Amino acid sequence: MNEPADILRAALAELVDGLPPQRAAQAVARLIAAYRGDTPTDAPILRDRADVVAYAAYRMPATFAAVRSALGALAAAAPGWTPGAHVDVGGGTGAATWAVNATWPGARPVTVLDWAEPALALGREIAAAHPDLDGTRWTRARIGGSLPLDAADLVTVSYVLNELTPADRAALVDAAAAAGSAVVIVEAGTPDGYARVVEARDRLVGAGFRIAAPCPHSGACPIVPGTDWCHFSARVSRSSLHRQVKGGSLAYEDEKFSYAAAVRLPAEPAPARVVRRPQIRKGQVLLDLCESEPALRRTTVTKRHGDLYRAARDTDWGAPWPPAP
Repeated sequence: MNEPADILRAALAELVDGLPPQRAAQAVARLIAAYRGDTPTDAPILRDRADVVAYAAYRMPATFAAVRSALGALAAAAPGWTPGAHVDVGGGTGAATWAVNATWPGARPVTVLDWAEPALALGREIAAAHPDLDGTRWTRARIGGSLPLDAADLVTVSYVLNELTPADRAALVDAAAAAGSAVVIVEAGTPDGYARVVEARDRLVGAGFRIAAPCPHSGACPIVPGTDWCHFSARVSRSSLHRQVKGGSLAYEDEKFSYAAAVRLPAEPAPARVVRRPQIRKGQVLLDLCESEPALRRTTVTKRHGDLYRAARDTDWGAPWPPAP
């Protein structure tokens, strides 16, 4: 069990074993309701260890999967690059830190910033399960417009912007742009989450960054505001706690997320990206693509296309198109 995902899953399962199931389910339900509401930036939602354990067990696997998917797209666009120092803004218990290690294995200087001391304490405890994360600094800081950031190769900001005021969101993105060579923003895959990502993306481009993923271009998003939103999906194994809270018996669920990976370093975005689940029909595959013009286009790949047709049948939502040789 050497994969970060497996190590993380085992560490979380061990934590939940010590928490009464009903207490865990109640804490998760309350915390989800709180996160969906308006959260002042000076009031951490995670108040104590029980809150943090319950929410970490429930949300860390999904956050890890979404961030790892976004980082995988960045790694594909910049295959010769491996980040050194990493700053995880609003990282809580460190899901994005685990995702970075899963994408680029090895120890590196990491700083996790969050305003909730119980979350940082638990993140430190969980990270003890993985030797590569031993040197991580877990630092309490108010996440907002005045947050100072040290220079880093990679800055991640995952599921944070929804908790900030518009002014603080803008200031935080500007601070990330000033600090990082690469900045990855991840938000929930909702219309509002997408709008926050587009806003951050535009600020990063304005600061001199280029978009490495998911967009094949650094121009304006071709989606007409209010008509649709760009988001992707990452499959997550469901724990017993997930099944208690949500009901049902499926062994997995799909985490919907929106993201932008922006860089100052050399990177080659995909020629196009599949932005909807492919529709497989008899003898043909329908692909909705975001292309480098920039433009949205539906293309039909049929059996007459030979190897390309077989590749289309195997491609997935969020994948680059056409596939690399």
